[in-house]
Amino acid sequence: MNIKSLTLRDFRNYEDLEIEFDRNTNILFGNNGQGKTNILEAVYLAATTTSHRGSKDREMIRFGCDESHIRAVIEKDSREHEIDIHLKKNKTKGIAVDKVPVKKASDMYGTLKVVVFSPEDLSIIKNGPAERRRFLNTELCQLDRIYLHRLGMYNKVLEQRTQLLKDLYNNPDLENTLEIWDEQLVNYGSQIIESREEFVEKLNEITKPIHSDITAGKESLEIIYEKSVSKDDFARTLKENRERDKRFCQTHAGPHRDDLCVKSMGTDMRKYGSQGQQRTSALSLKLAEIELIKIQTSEEPVLLLDDVLSELDSQRQELLLKYINNIQTLITCTGMDDFVKNRVPVDRIYEVTEGRIKRVTG
Repeated sequence: MNIKSLTLRDFRNYEDLEIEFDRNTNILFGNNGQGKTNILEAVYLAATTTSHRGSKDREMIRFGCDESHIRAVIEKDSREHEIDIHLKKNKTKGIAVDKVPVKKASDMYGTLKVVVFSPEDLSIIKNGPAERRRFLNTELCQLDRIYLHRLGMYNKVLEQRTQLLKDLYNNPDLENTLEIWDEQLVNYGSQIIESREEFVEKLNEITKPIHSDITAGKESLEIIYEKSVSKDDFARTLKENRERDKRFCQTHAGPHRDDLCVKSMGTDMRKYGSQGQQRTSALSLKLAEIELIKIQTSEEPVLLLDDVLSELDSQRQELLLKYINNIQTLITCTGMDDFVKNRVPVDRIYEVTEGRIKRVTG
């Protein structure tokens, strides 16, 4: 799987851009604030219909415009496919695959598989549980469309239940309807928990040898799925927590409160790991993410490295580049540093300046 070309119209700081990518390593270099990350964001958007920065649709439309277009031509199983995303300031985005409109974003999720690695991802271990849940959900959604559907339904039911808990203050008679939302929450939530359990088990199998390689056999890594409630106890726990939920107007148990505990040599990296250990653990997770996609789908994802190499020391740079040697990679950096020139074959180089791109080589 690889991206052959990307076309942008009125996206971020790009008025009109057409760029072709090599199937191996592509470098986008330039000073900060020139638009390098915007290109990776557009690729991620074509793959997931969302921004890896968490931006809303209207925030990605070029200033002064009402809409934006992203078109990605990809090669998959020796065939070309076209993904079109149409962002609108005050309407739902339009999506089409091979010129056929897609009604639901979930229907095209996984057409293009990507793994993004940014400096923020290096903090996934020490940041809050929400970041680690996002890692879980992003990966599972790319691997399993059924999980994507269940997660979407769970979030909708959770939102409805939360609103009902707030409405009970003025209308206590509505409590009879709470049971309906609880049943749906347990139904979707239990399936999500089961999928996450299986995913973490597989992730451990892949992560352990990678982490051992990165640390030259000095450290081991274990990922523990910390559930706020087990799937078998979910219904009972909801009932036990009902009065508390009503008092605070929120649901205190469910997969929306889960976390991942990452341990190295028995030490909780979230609390007691050094910055170096936390970054190494994050690197192991990202590399395992790539390998898991390969194993589960028999497809190689496109890797987006957003200025992350400058945040790693030379040893970790070399290990990362070794693992990604055979997949299409888009790398952003502020300059053609020696570590890029000397440690990885560079197939195509672009210089990015104020929303304009100049092909340097390749």
